[in-house]
Amino acid sequence: MIYLDNAASTQIHEDVLTSMLPYLKEQYGNASSIHKYGRMARKAIEKSRKQIASLINADPSEILITSGGTESNNTVLRGIPMANTSSNIITSSIEHDAILEPCKRLSQNGLEIRYLQVDKFGMIDPSELKNHISDNTCLVSIMFGNNEVGTVQKISKISQICHEKKIPFHTDAVQTIGKIPIDVKELGVDLLSISSHKLHGPKGVGALYVKNGIQINPIILGGGQEHGLRSGTENVANVVGFGKACEIAKNNLAENIVYVTKLRDLLIKKVLDEIPEVTLNGDPKSRLPNNAHFTFLGVNGEDLIIKLDEYGIAASTGSACSVNTQRASHVLHAMGFSHEQITGSLRLTLGIFNNEKEIDQTVDSLKKIVEELRSVSPFKEKYSFTSKN
Repeated sequence: MIYLDNAASTQIHEDVLTSMLPYLKEQYGNASSIHKYGRMARKAIEKSRKQIASLINADPSEILITSGGTESNNTVLRGIPMANTSSNIITSSIEHDAILEPCKRLSQNGLEIRYLQVDKFGMIDPSELKNHISDNTCLVSIMFGNNEVGTVQKISKISQICHEKKIPFHTDAVQTIGKIPIDVKELGVDLLSISSHKLHGPKGVGALYVKNGIQINPIILGGGQEHGLRSGTENVANVVGFGKACEIAKNNLAENIVYVTKLRDLLIKKVLDEIPEVTLNGDPKSRLPNNAHFTFLGVNGEDLIIKLDEYGIAASTGSACSVNTQRASHVLHAMGFSHEQITGSLRLTLGIFNNEKEIDQTVDSLKKIVEELRSVSPFKEKYSFTSKN
């Protein structure tokens, strides 16, 4: 198989797996226990907390360990309003469902949610944010890098506007972590969500960066773990693996960016050069290094996925977390795409374990599949689909 769905999940790094094994076998203590087994588990968690913090230039005390990006996002969206008297949240129309669904529930419970619109590249206009902030705004939450089209927002500018208005700023950086440099101090963000399985760590663990001084209430109550902000017995093995993945990502970040960007640019060039009636979606410059999102006119994206799978290539039409809802992409809809353009979309997301040979094989397969699907397309009279060969 050629795996080109790294935005959904990544292959666990061998060194990450090795680091986890002792905590799945002989070092099985509960980190809340005071005996030796418990102390060993606690020490391992605190080491991981430092590794996670180091990746984003945070203080270890500012790292709240969670079950992943969804919990981190929910903690912010529910915990910040509970700690404030303000009743308005600002977000964007192209957020992940882990933001949009909690916002929907909060709206039903009386909070006002304001949604910023985006341009055709999926970019918000920071000046629009200024117009939406009011005295009742308690939080602004804008995604760092979009999970579907890969557009990277102007986080520093957004953060500056929020701070001028003394509003906490949160960014969902799940897709961005380990892909581009993130320095929370330099960016000025107050809260930031990350997930382990997007950077070659285990699933089921993530973190929320909470800047010292930010008031946030817990949404999970119990034994008071994580300084009372997230109760529940820690999954020590997963936390250790997450920390190791962050350490590996930091040590190899510059090299990995160059390598993956080169593969992405090669993929984009070959697809656009060799297949007719294809467009690249998302911002052409301000985009994640591993993301290539296309629209193949006259082709159904789900048919593309099925055929690619038959060729041994794993890909996606968009967010894996939304596949069970069977609805058209809200991201592409917000960017002004027609129904035909939305249904013909394909997301190819690369990783450090991909290579140029796989890119060549993927494009060769895509050419055959697209030609086959267009031969029976109801739109074949509308488009010439002239071969570029």
